[in-house]
Amino acid sequence: MIRDDIKTALVTAMKAGEKDKVGTLRLAQAAIKNRDIELRTATTQPDDDAMVTEVLQKMIKQRRESADLYRKGGREDRAEVEEAEIAVIEDFLPAQLSDEEASAAIREIIAETGAESMKDMGRVMAAVKARLGTAIEPARASALVKAALAG
Repeated sequence: MIRDDIKTALVTAMKAGEKDKVGTLRLAQAAIKNRDIELRTATTQPDDDAMVTEVLQKMIKQRRESADLYRKGGREDRAEVEEAEIAVIEDFLPAQLSDEEASAAIREIIAETGAESMKDMGRVMAAVKARLGTAIEPARASALVKAALAG
């Protein structure tokens, strides 16, 4: 389980004295714990690895946005810190589809759903999420679907 891998990596990083990695892993554990608390009242419980992957993908998205804002503000040093955190978090995500694999899968889904224009974006994205799940980041999937429907 991804949760156990994070815990093991945290212990290893603490023993090795890697303060930046320890901080990032603790943030990840805190985000996962917060999600656990949110789900206590849910009627259905998602698969643990899927939930953890979703939390990690959200953390990566937040850090990418922060890095972009720091760069626009001329704070390259802070942008590099955010990117270092992204690298640590990405180590725990399942393997992502390549651009070619993702594009092929999305074209197949578009053909199956009969989508023809941007009006069908929501239906296609729902099918992409159901079929590809954590194998592709939602933002990347959205961009590929838009490109496929536009062109």
